Amino acid sequence: MQIETILRPEMCFARLPGVSKKRFLTTISELIAERQASLSADAVYNALLAREQLGSTAIGKGIAIPHCRVETCDRITGALVTLDEGIDFDANDSRAVDLLFVLIVPVEETDEHLRVLGRLAELFHQDAFCQALRDADSERTLYEAATSFEAESS
Repeated sequence: MQIETILRPEMCFARLPGVSKKRFLTTISELIAERQASLSADAVYNALLAREQLGSTAIGKGIAIPHCRVETCDRITGALVTLDEGIDFDANDSRAVDLLFVLIVPVEETDEHLRVLGRLAELFHQDAFCQALRDADSERTLYEAATSFEAESS
């Protein structure tokens, strides 16, 4: 899986305000729904919140990969986000999260969902990848950093 198959430039958000986990989930749900007609902000928010209630999607080192399945989702959709200030995401290492990849998946895409999560975890465990994303100062540079790093590492 190449990241550009699930991430479009308009789904990158650089330096969003970091307030709280709940506020972040509300904001990102609205932003995703504005950009993908098949999704409603309420459906995305409720699915993301339900998944977080099962256990935090923070993977440590200031990174989280919130993910969920949504009935009306017609294709795997990613949103890449950096926050201007880290937020508590109940991470095992207690570090505030400032780098997130939100993944919305059609209900029937179970195997692909797991493959994509695995690939994202591989990418986010590379310090150079994470630093390139954190250094991005605009949506465009955030998208370019994500897609060019992956192309170079393939």
